[in-house]
Amino acid sequence: AVGGAEASSSKYARGDTVPLYANKVGPFANPSEVYEYYTLPFCAPNKEERKNQHLGEVLGGDRMMMTLIQLPFLVKFDKHTLCSYTLRPEEVLKFQKAVDSDYYFEFIYDDIPIWGFVGEKMEDFVDGKNVTKYYLFTDYVFSITHNGDQVIEATWEPDPETRLDITDATTEKEVHFRYSALWTKSHVQSRAHALAEKHVGEHLEIRWFAIFNSLVTVLMLTGFLATILMRVLKNDFLRYTQHDEESVEIEETGWKLVHADVFRPPSNITFFSAIVGNGTQLLCICIGVLFLACLGVYTHNNRGAMLVAALLIFSLTSGINGYIAGAVYATLQGTNWVSCLLISYFLFLGPFFVISAFLNSVAWANNSSTALPFGTVVIILLILLLVSFPLNVAGSLWGKDNQTLFSSPCRSSKVARAIPPLPWYRSGVINVAAAGLLPFSAIYIELYYVFNSMWGHKLYTLYGILSLVFLILIIVTSFIAIAFTYFQVAAEDHRWWWRSLQTGGSAGIFIFFYGIYYFSYKTKMAGFMQTAFFFGYTGLACLAAWLILATVGWFASMCFVQYIYRNVKCD
Repeated sequence: AVGGAEASSSKYARGDTVPLYANKVGPFANPSEVYEYYTLPFCAPNKEERKNQHLGEVLGGDRMMMTLIQLPFLVKFDKHTLCSYTLRPEEVLKFQKAVDSDYYFEFIYDDIPIWGFVGEKMEDFVDGKNVTKYYLFTDYVFSITHNGDQVIEATWEPDPETRLDITDATTEKEVHFRYSALWTKSHVQSRAHALAEKHVGEHLEIRWFAIFNSLVTVLMLTGFLATILMRVLKNDFLRYTQHDEESVEIEETGWKLVHADVFRPPSNITFFSAIVGNGTQLLCICIGVLFLACLGVYTHNNRGAMLVAALLIFSLTSGINGYIAGAVYATLQGTNWVSCLLISYFLFLGPFFVISAFLNSVAWANNSSTALPFGTVVIILLILLLVSFPLNVAGSLWGKDNQTLFSSPCRSSKVARAIPPLPWYRSGVINVAAAGLLPFSAIYIELYYVFNSMWGHKLYTLYGILSLVFLILIIVTSFIAIAFTYFQVAAEDHRWWWRSLQTGGSAGIFIFFYGIYYFSYKTKMAGFMQTAFFFGYTGLACLAAWLILATVGWFASMCFVQYIYRNVKCD
């Protein structure tokens, strides 16, 4: 049970008090199902003393409380008595269920998380039958490294020789908790060095090799696609230009034939504008969060910093959502501005609020510390009400007066042109499925580590790799959207607006199906609460990915369509 190193720490002298907080317990396989440490009948202080926690720690489910364990700086000792008491049968049963569910606990020592297990179970052969034996760890050994005046790392180990047999839950049990402290001098100078040393070689070579393979494959495929596309476009331009110069009456075919329809506003422009606005805002949030990550803002001792950063960046970028949605809506000659404003603001925030409220209710019903306190919910609502929504309104007001976000090189006809029958392999479902495959193949390796961080017990640290993968995803999505848009208009199908969103965002659907695979085959999650949390928040993440990539696909397709029609003569 190893405690991770931190980026920074306090300085102490020999004998100084370093508080140890008990944070949470829960099934190891269910990272979202956590409870306060003293929900199990451990010996607790007579007076409850909680740590003052910031918003990020509360959002992350931390509920730290002072323990009876005293670990003064640089003071070694062996088998100090923590407490002795009698476990009633119902308390023995609680511990037995916790051991059966593989419960772990988390302590916080000088901002260092220390993990350990409540107990263990073993199969024994008694009287010709297999019997499950349950044992409670009662002797704790804390091994702490230091550099002279700072705590560098801390670990916990049980003493297996003094464990308590709790197989029989029908009788009372006398229990004696003891703990020891071992201090050793570290060879590293700081926690930052320890953290860097700890992650050296942690699948790093494999991940870089996989990323390099994905990068080469993607570059080859996109380069091949771009070469073909440019060559085809060049031939198209030469053919159309030659016809115009010779003034020959030749029946037009291909994408030039739909020049009077390709810039016709799509159906349901309110939702279309809202999708583009939300996707742009979420893209800005991802860039902002990754930028702060690469600066080293997110560390163990800054618990929940990423959640706070995402909340604040979301609020501050709400104006971008309002501006883009309002500008697109105005450019498409929309008239119901208030409707566009409200739909654009609640398109992602609405589902997020509903699902989060439902999951918070589930956590409350299960007495889980994951449930947000009422005061924290009020703070979040005030941030959204006083910062996010006004910025969204201001951005929308600015955007609705800007009707030049994009221009149409060709005038649209009054009557839409009939679309010729298309073969089955050019249907929307086939195109969307094919369009998402290449972007997903570029990220699926790193996606495994992201899921491990979200739904496991590891802190993600290689944000440089994640930023590179995100950039690759954006580039590949742009190329794929452009290619499928060309194939569509070349087939004389002018309905590319919504299709560009669908082909661009299709990788988000692949990510959701990967989440189902990960839940089924890569984890041992069980129970309604954990299943609801996994699919609820994974679904929201995939919705955000769909909106981001759909917006990237549409912007890329719009730039491409404007380029090709601006370079030919349209009547």
